[in-house]
Amino acid sequence: MSRRSALPLFPDGLSDESAAVLSEFLNQLAVACESRYFVQLRRYHQRQMNLYDPEAPWRTPPLPPR
Repeated sequence: MSRRSALPLFPDGLSDESAAVLSEFLNQLAVACESRYFVQLRRYHQRQMNLYDPEAPWRTPPLPPR
């Protein structure tokens, strides 16, 4: 099996301006994603908080209706 060298996700040597532009772009992308999928993200996180009953961990709560 051959190993391919991985390119770094964030290369070294960016100018200050390029780093600032990249950071702003990523922040705006995250905001757009959270805005677009807000309902699904909230539903997912609520389900993660109720994965099991500590008193009866073998039982899982029913999924809420969609």
